[in-house]
Amino acid sequence: MSQANLPNITPTITISREDAINLIISSIAMEELGLSHILNAEGEKLQFVLGTLPGLSRSATIGELLAVNDSLRRTIREVTKKNWILGNKLEMVLGVTTVPTPTGPTGPTGYNITLSHWSED
Repeated sequence: MSQANLPNITPTITISREDAINLIISSIAMEELGLSHILNAEGEKLQFVLGTLPGLSRSATIGELLAVNDSLRRTIREVTKKNWILGNKLEMVLGVTTVPTPTGPTGPTGYNITLSHWSED
C-alpha cells in the first residue's frame, strides 16, 4: 500500500485582535444559545410527563416522575456548571485591555495584553 500524497497547505490567516475578541464573544453567545435549547427541551420533557402539553392528556407513574426529576436535576446541574464557565470566560475576555507600547525601530506599535483581576469580597 502506498503513502498518501497530501498537498502542502499552509494558509495564511490574518485576524485583528478586535476580531479575535469578537469571535470569542460570539462563540460564548452560541454556547449560551445551545444551553437555552437544552433547558427548553428539558422543560418540554417535564410538560410531557406531567401531561400539560396542549392536546395531550396522560398521567405519569411515580417511577416516571422520579426518573424525569433525576434527569432534570442532573441536566440543570451540568448546564449550571457550563454557564458558570462561560460567565468566567466572558468576564476574562471583557477584562482584557490593551496598552500601547513604544514603536520598535522598524515595526509598528505593539500591544501588551493585561488581564484584569477581580477579588472576592
